[in-house]
Amino acid sequence: MRAHKLRILSQHFRIAVGRAVRFVSPGQALAIAVLGLAGVAAFGITPDTSLDTLSVRSITRTLPLPDLVEVGAPDEHYWREERVERGDTIGSLLARAAVVDPEALEFMRNNPAAHALYQLKPGKSVQVATDDEGRLRGLRFLAGNGELLSINRDGDNFVAQQVSPPDDTRLTLRAGEIQSSLFAAADDAGLPDSVTLALADVFGGQIDFYHDLRRGDRFAVLYETKYVDGEPVGTGRVLAAEFDNGGRTLKAFLWRAPDGTESYYNERGQNSRNAFLRSPMQFSRVTSGFTLARLHPILHQMRAHKGTDFAAPIGTPVRATADGVVTFVGQQTGYGNVIMLKHDGRYSTVYAHLSRFAPETRPGARIHQGDTIGFVGQTGWATGPHLHYELRVDGEPRDPMTVALPMATPVTDQERSAFMSAIAPLVGELAVIRDLPDMRLVSAD
Repeated sequence: MRAHKLRILSQHFRIAVGRAVRFVSPGQALAIAVLGLAGVAAFGITPDTSLDTLSVRSITRTLPLPDLVEVGAPDEHYWREERVERGDTIGSLLARAAVVDPEALEFMRNNPAAHALYQLKPGKSVQVATDDEGRLRGLRFLAGNGELLSINRDGDNFVAQQVSPPDDTRLTLRAGEIQSSLFAAADDAGLPDSVTLALADVFGGQIDFYHDLRRGDRFAVLYETKYVDGEPVGTGRVLAAEFDNGGRTLKAFLWRAPDGTESYYNERGQNSRNAFLRSPMQFSRVTSGFTLARLHPILHQMRAHKGTDFAAPIGTPVRATADGVVTFVGQQTGYGNVIMLKHDGRYSTVYAHLSRFAPETRPGARIHQGDTIGFVGQTGWATGPHLHYELRVDGEPRDPMTVALPMATPVTDQERSAFMSAIAPLVGELAVIRDLPDMRLVSAD
């Protein structure tokens, strides 16, 4: 029955095409026939299929033109690039690059400046230049210390040197959507771990990344990527970021004030960071909260717990939650190894049960927010490795997870105009991601 229907449809179509041929050219008639047969076939396979209307959005960006470079005499050497493969030696790598030069190999084996070339890691690139006879004329290799190793032939001799590569910093814009965790979403978006940690630090005073994240939360981040010979070799600063968290949109832009200090501010010039971080560790979990009545795990008595306990492995870095001055470093009976900081105004903080102290943490030392001051331990009255953290206002302990924390200093009225001009290009970059139909799409460089 189905084949019978298709034959009937084909007959009707052939009659219609025959009539149309009298009024159109042979080429047009052929086009009509092809389209019509495709339509009959489609109808025969999926009669109820309807095509969705696609939403089309145009995004226009003005890109700067590259600088014109005067081209000199053509290079008489042949440059090629080879990637290090597992099991490669210097000899096998150069042989694959068509280098036939025993003198060059002997130089690389004996010259100390060329020893960095022996740190062959799979995936690293080596650029070589040869002459018509396969003799090595030049070699470039990015060493593990970030220096650019170059070997050049000078007559019958070779010269090896390591120099700092030319500055080639580009902007990279990436975005992601939270499905399970920040790090999982960052991996999906191709974010380096250093950028993910910086993103968490930028919004650490406004988002508790252990409790506040929701499925469907989105982020976008604009950061610096450093290149050498066209290859990415590292990341720099986060210049701008946006985070949609539970229906609220947070933005942060890096701005350097006239006095040279850098910080992150939202588009209204308010400091994105609180004067205090909510947590003294970037990623941890609360095992015991602030309460006035808790069964003490060692004394077995109901006592107030005037701080917050964060579980973490021994050796986990502990950071200062605000700028301040060290007032005490040492041991106290219940606290074990403890650090106490005095902050501006009415605030002070306590960090207890530490395994050890950071070398710079000394009485009277000036500490900045986010500095590592010690490491998680199990000293004093502690049944397991964790950090006991206290926030005190006028000497009285307060719940650090719920107390209203002061904001850091905003942009001054005198600096507002310069600030708005400086962040305008960054605002435009973040807008590119918001205009995309799917924010999870990655836009790089």
